[in-house]
Amino acid sequence: MIKSSEVQLEASKSESNRALIINALSGGESGLKNLSNARDTQTMLRLLASEEDILDVLDAGTTMRFLTAYSILGDKPRILTGTERMQQRPIKILAKALKQIGAKIKFLENDGFPPLKVHPLVEQKKNLISIKGDVSSQYISALLMIAPCLPNGLTLELKGKVGSRPYIQMTLDMMRLFGIDASWTNKTIEIKAQQYGSYDYVVESDWSGASYWYSFVALADQAKVKLLGLRQKSLQGDIAIVRIMNQLGVMSTFEEDGVILEKIPHGNSVEIDFSDCPDLAQTVAVVCGVKRIESRFTGLESLRIKETDRIKALKRELKKFSIKLKETEEGVWEVKSKFEPGQDTVSVHTYEDHRMAMAFAPLCTQQEIIIEDPSVVNKSYPSFWDHVSEAIGA
Repeated sequence: MIKSSEVQLEASKSESNRALIINALSGGESGLKNLSNARDTQTMLRLLASEEDILDVLDAGTTMRFLTAYSILGDKPRILTGTERMQQRPIKILAKALKQIGAKIKFLENDGFPPLKVHPLVEQKKNLISIKGDVSSQYISALLMIAPCLPNGLTLELKGKVGSRPYIQMTLDMMRLFGIDASWTNKTIEIKAQQYGSYDYVVESDWSGASYWYSFVALADQAKVKLLGLRQKSLQGDIAIVRIMNQLGVMSTFEEDGVILEKIPHGNSVEIDFSDCPDLAQTVAVVCGVKRIESRFTGLESLRIKETDRIKALKRELKKFSIKLKETEEGVWEVKSKFEPGQDTVSVHTYEDHRMAMAFAPLCTQQEIIIEDPSVVNKSYPSFWDHVSEAIGA
């Protein structure tokens, strides 16, 4: 049973990190309110204020990508590095795009991976470049945010399937609030050289963080939870959880200060495309497995280059609960479940991935579990375990 009636979610780190970069590009005069306490955002704050030659982003992928692009507009060379896992996460596509614009970037150890040295842009060579749209929207957002500050602006041609489209749209919408005109027609985004203005921005609560509470409500025998600080008209792509969870047994009722979650009957089967909301995949896979809902997933391609290979991690941990995640054809994944609550305590490995910890946490409503390395949630939702403890009376 979920006892807590209200949860004050953390602010969105996606919005916070974009707001911080845009504010820095506009001269730092804007009032930013309700910034996230997540480690990723606090790392971004610290590094934007740093005068050091070496910027250590720790495990913050968004921070690495945004600061790599931001650094070509700086006044001195900077070395960007991070944790061992961060040094295994590719950044070659972004670096190649920045080199085409005219930046000088050198990989210091392995080609295409951090650490890398970024030199200030001396001369813009091109203002029309192509970039794959299906690897990471953060590459695209990083380029878009610096585009107005380039001498000749920038036009991006997105090649192939465009993944996480709402995150790109979020970037453009936030840029518009700070005075930037941009056009997105078909797969071409054009931004002319112009100046950012100031804007007092209030960051919304995090819809990614909300998804775990949808999971708690879906899996608990009894539950009614109000999540504070969420907007029905949100810039965040992970508001898709409202539509997805309506099929999985959770109804959403919006009020002025948030949204109320209540249990409803669920369907027997679902088909979900996660192309625009890949961060929801782990949460939904767990819910579908536990509730034995026949599931067909697509759009999981980007999960392999996240904090861990999330597809591999999901397969391993779901198996512990007699749940299979299987690729039945290229790009199509199905959840097959024989889940039954067990008497034995099951230990869930987190793979240094905050979303693995939080996606599996709601299983505690079914049986005893141990989440290994629980502090990993500090990356995006530092108060998660406090909120869980209050909600279930642990």
